Amino acid sequence: MASEEGSAERSLVLATRNPHKLLEVQRLLEPAGITVQPLPEEVQLPPEDGTTFADNALPKALTAAGATGQPSIADDSGIEAAALSGAPGVRSARYAGPDASDEENLGKFEGEVPADSRLRYVCALAYVNPLTGEERVFFGDCRGRMARARAGTNGFGYDPVFVPDATGDNRTMSELTDAEKDAISHRGHAVRALLRWIRL
Repeated sequence: MASEEGSAERSLVLATRNPHKLLEVQRLLEPAGITVQPLPEEVQLPPEDGTTFADNALPKALTAAGATGQPSIADDSGIEAAALSGAPGVRSARYAGPDASDEENLGKFEGEVPADSRLRYVCALAYVNPLTGEERVFFGDCRGRMARARAGTNGFGYDPVFVPDATGDNRTMSELTDAEKDAISHRGHAVRALLRWIRL
């Protein structure tokens, strides 16, 4: 049982420098009574050079746990386009180049992916407890299609062009409320998988 192995944490360190991810994970976990702490500034995260989302997420969680001595989580996520044979995938944050902005990545993506073609958001959420040696990776995904034009101002990354299947309408992720997005998003599914395990 997770609680018997010390996994029923009330506080987790999130290994990210992305303020959007921090806010989203805080929004998902804090209603369950779990505080999400930002990564201390002095901690250097490893490069994201893995071939899978899990390959990138776990080293970040291990680094945070080792540096802080606290149970830590790390997310690696991205978008997969059927028209690009699953790209950009693990390179979603660097699709237009190593230091590309969200706007640059999105612009390149729009130029290569046809409207209405299939998309999938994927999230791997790694958990590491340095007190017990426990390591786990939880997964979530969200399926949808490419919008015909950007829409909405909420969210980040590829959200303005991702139309999720789950809503049953033509709104992009960026047009959803926070609550609507959290209920269907890849990150929401992965975080809820973590919560189910913690509560075992």
